[in-house]
Amino acid sequence: MNKELARELISAGVHFGHGVSRWNPKMEPYIYGKRGMIHIINVKETLKGLLVAKKLLAQLVSEGKDVVFVGTKRQAQKAVQQAAERCGMHYVTERWLGGTLTNFRTIRSRLQRLEELEEMEASGRLEEESKKQGARLKRELRKIRSNLSGIRKMNRLPGAVVVVDARKEYIALREARKLGIATIGIIDTDSDPDTVDVVIPANDDSIKAIEIILNELADAVAEGKTIVRTSEPVDAAQAARRRSRRRVLASASDSSEEASETVASENPASLSESAAPDNA
Repeated sequence: MNKELARELISAGVHFGHGVSRWNPKMEPYIYGKRGMIHIINVKETLKGLLVAKKLLAQLVSEGKDVVFVGTKRQAQKAVQQAAERCGMHYVTERWLGGTLTNFRTIRSRLQRLEELEEMEASGRLEEESKKQGARLKRELRKIRSNLSGIRKMNRLPGAVVVVDARKEYIALREARKLGIATIGIIDTDSDPDTVDVVIPANDDSIKAIEIILNELADAVAEGKTIVRTSEPVDAAQAARRRSRRRVLASASDSSEEASETVASENPASLSESAAPDNA
C-alpha cells in the first residue's frame, strides 16, 4: 500500500466521521480523535482493514468462490455497480430483498421468471396481450429487473459479501452471518463493527472515498481470478485428499506494519482542514 493511496483517501475525505453525538462506542479503536464536533477516523486503520479485505477476497476468489457487492444508498450505487462489473462479480444497488441468500431457491425462480418475461418481450408476445395484462407483465418485468439484474448470473451462494454502510445493509449481513459467509464492510463511526468480519473504517457518505476503496477491492478480486487460472492444473487425487478446513479470515498482523509506515507522515487532523466533511 503506497503513500499515494493514503493521500487519495485523505483528499477524498475518507477520515471524516459522523458527529460526536452519533458515534457508536465500539468504533473507538478506529477513531483518531475529534475536530470540532466531528470524529476523525484513523487512516491507518482504514488502510489496515483494506489490506486484510484484499487478501481475503483474493483468497476466496482463487478458491473459485463469488463475491457480491451491496450498496443501496444513493452515494454508493454507481460505484458498487462499476466495481462489480469491472471484476465480473455480482451486485445489488436498488434493494436487498429479504431472503436473497437464505431463500436462494426462490430468488432463482424469480430470475427464471425474468428470463421468461424478457423472452416474451423480445418475441413480441407481450404486445399481443390485453392492455391490462400487458401493463401488469411490463410492471413485473421492470420490478424484477430492477431488483435482481445484478445477481442474475449468480448460480450459487457467494463466498463473501461486501457492503457499504453496515447500518443500512443489516439484512444482508444477518443473512450472510447465518450462512457462514464472510462479510466485509465499509463502516462509519455510527456503525457496529461487530456486524462484519473485516472492518474498513471510512466515510461511507463520500462518493470519491467509496469509489477508491471499491476499486481496490475489485483489483483484489481480479487478482484472485488470475490465481485460479494458474492453479487449475492440479492433480485431482491430490485435491481429493485435502481436508476441509474452517474458514479463517486473513490477519491484520502481516499488514499492520506496512500500513503504519504508509501513513506515518500523513496526519488526518492536519489534512482535514483542506476538505469539508460530507456527513457532518
